[in-house]
Amino acid sequence: MVKARSAPDWMMLGSTLLLLAVGVVMVYSASAVLAFREFGDSLYYLKRQALFAALGIAAMIFTMNTDYWIWKKYAKIMLIGCFILLVAVLIPGIGVVRGGARSWLGIGSFGIQPSEFMKMGMIVFLSKWLSEQQSSITQFTWGLLPPLGLVGLAFGIIMLQPDLGTGAVLVGASLLIIYTAGARLLHLSYLGLVGILGFVGLVVAAPYRLKRITAFLDPWQDPLGAGYQAIQSLFAIGPGGLVGLGLGMSRQKYSYLPEPQTDFIFSIIAEELGFIGGSFVLLLFTLLVWRGLRTAITAPDTFGSLLATGIVGMIAVQVIINIGVVIGMFPVTGITLPLISAGGSSLTLMLTSIGVLLNISRYSR
Repeated sequence: MVKARSAPDWMMLGSTLLLLAVGVVMVYSASAVLAFREFGDSLYYLKRQALFAALGIAAMIFTMNTDYWIWKKYAKIMLIGCFILLVAVLIPGIGVVRGGARSWLGIGSFGIQPSEFMKMGMIVFLSKWLSEQQSSITQFTWGLLPPLGLVGLAFGIIMLQPDLGTGAVLVGASLLIIYTAGARLLHLSYLGLVGILGFVGLVVAAPYRLKRITAFLDPWQDPLGAGYQAIQSLFAIGPGGLVGLGLGMSRQKYSYLPEPQTDFIFSIIAEELGFIGGSFVLLLFTLLVWRGLRTAITAPDTFGSLLATGIVGMIAVQVIINIGVVIGMFPVTGITLPLISAGGSSLTLMLTSIGVLLNISRYSR
């Protein structure tokens, strides 16, 4: 293996920092009214975002300059630690309930989401496992089912919180790694049918999920209940037009649109910056994903290629779900927009993951 390290992919790094800068500005714009009403400080969410952005940049610089092969060495330990945290969060008195889900560990306003750690832990472990067992992945019983079973176990624990959005990102990124490693499309198609039946079962088992599905199909059936978020999101996007109402001029952030600084921040972007501003953000994500895929294709070894694929898949799936929810293509799932939405552990871990991706790019052929 040649270890001649070069400069990182500057287009990937530049798009990441630009998205982060847009996020800091838009978090302040979207949250100032809410923060003043709840905390008496319009800068509350801005301060938090700036703090975690700084921590994330420091972590990104560290992982960008740490040879990615080291994560292969500690992959098993990382995954076991992630499972321990996932189980701990379900224990009453340890896990903290926020937004109707027991998915946090922490004290007061500061906490971590173990499911965020699990996404990266699973990506690293699967990349190690499948890079070493690539020859057997075409076998259904001994090659495909074991990694899928591991992903299914993690997904099941996350659904006990419950957190369907994060679980969907975990499954999406994991399946992309498994397919890239050489799994047969026929096998994955059969399992996809099973997954669809399982999804239907999850929806039927929880009335609130069924309400979200019906609200997605026709939000006006319950405009003040299950359909409220979808309607208010569209009320934000529509008036934005081509150039928007102007930075800071959103109307929906005045207690109309829930979670304007997190799940629905793209609605505020579209309202204030219009089609041009929203398109610019999507262009930056497209650039980030393209350079990430290029890194995966040109990585010097199978582990690096699968690891880069998983990180890019995690980013892309999360962006697709979030934007899809905002514009009414998907039911509301409660998932943030990477690098843009207000966040703590999610923002820091996303930047840490991108740092790993940047390090792989330093060894690309």
